[in-house]
Amino acid sequence: MKIISDERCTGYSHAGHPERPERVASTVQKLRAQKELAITWAPPAAVEDAALLRAHAPEHLTRLGEACDFDVDTPFSPEIGSFARASVGAALEALKAARAGETVFSLMRPPGHHATRTRAMGFFYLNNIAIACLEALATGCKRIAVFDFDVHHGNGTEAILLNKPGASFFSIHQFPCYPGTGTRNVGDNCFNYPVAPQTPRGDYRHVLTSALEHLESLKPELIAVSAGFDCYARDPLAHEMLETEDFYWLGGCLRRLGVPVFGLLEGGYSNDLPELIFAYLKGIEYG
Repeated sequence: MKIISDERCTGYSHAGHPERPERVASTVQKLRAQKELAITWAPPAAVEDAALLRAHAPEHLTRLGEACDFDVDTPFSPEIGSFARASVGAALEALKAARAGETVFSLMRPPGHHATRTRAMGFFYLNNIAIACLEALATGCKRIAVFDFDVHHGNGTEAILLNKPGASFFSIHQFPCYPGTGTRNVGDNCFNYPVAPQTPRGDYRHVLTSALEHLESLKPELIAVSAGFDCYARDPLAHEMLETEDFYWLGGCLRRLGVPVFGLLEGGYSNDLPELIFAYLKGIEYG
């Protein structure tokens, strides 16, 4: 198991903000202390503007350097553009590792799936997973699928990949919930599976299974996972019912597809996040 991370991603914070450095720092501590997974650690890759510009407008990259909050949820920090680029670099390194046959996860912040071509929003600045998918398609991959199990709809990923040849997008998310999108399928390649708040665990698993079966039918060469752990029963930002063992189960489901998978951390704001990520990684490795 390879983990892509860099402790410098904990170098920005805002008092009271749920997207806090401890999300990564405490998970790194957990993974370094455990004995069940043999983990190798690797840093993010360097990122060229050409990769970013497949997904984002030039003016968006410029905006990341302007000292003004993006919205009430997405504050400006000095060097936030550099932090966001490092998170993209981890996604690209995870893509490379998956192509080489490695089991891999990017444990970085900021996350990315709400960022659109022209807008930072929802705690997210650059769309890490969309950039990695477009990199894959530009470098020989014919079919790549995004599986987004964050409890919030990946509106930015959907908008960037909409009708993109070779890409497909699957999102399983609570509705109603932020950002208020994802109520139906859009285009010819974006498939949404909204679930009601407080959906029982068995029913939620059924929806996840249906989405995975649909994804499998498209025969992707690669699967990119937006791994958000905020569908957990005690997450403060949503109202779903999943427990730790459900993330182990989901990791195992992805493993059994027999397709190279790389995962990127998106949401997940409870204090139990390290245990949830650990369960998912064990499922990916052994499930």
